Amino acid sequence: MTGRDLKVRVRTEQQTPDRKARYAVRSGSEGIIDEFAHGHGMRRWRYRGRPKAHPQHVRTAIAVHIERPSGRPGGGEAPSPGPPTAFRTFLDENGVPRPKSWRTLGT
Repeated sequence: MTGRDLKVRVRTEQQTPDRKARYAVRSGSEGIIDEFAHGHGMRRWRYRGRPKAHPQHVRTAIAVHIERPSGRPGGGEAPSPGPPTAFRTFLDENGVPRPKSWRTLGT
């Protein structure tokens, strides 16, 4: 099997509904992990050793899970999108259709 054949096979597998459903779960959890690591300083521990660091992680997780829902707009409305990028403006000016979300691609 050549490298090109492998790429084609993997890309085909990535388009299956089962793979998309599994990846949707993964992408959600990776966003939370990224928020912990970059937004709340979880890359650097305040205390040394697992017995002392674990309570720090638990307290941070509690704080994040309290903070996340309170940052959403009221009334269950979706947050408004940011200003369009230069690429989005180019697509709109040239009449190129684009999905509202990357999650809707291929469905």
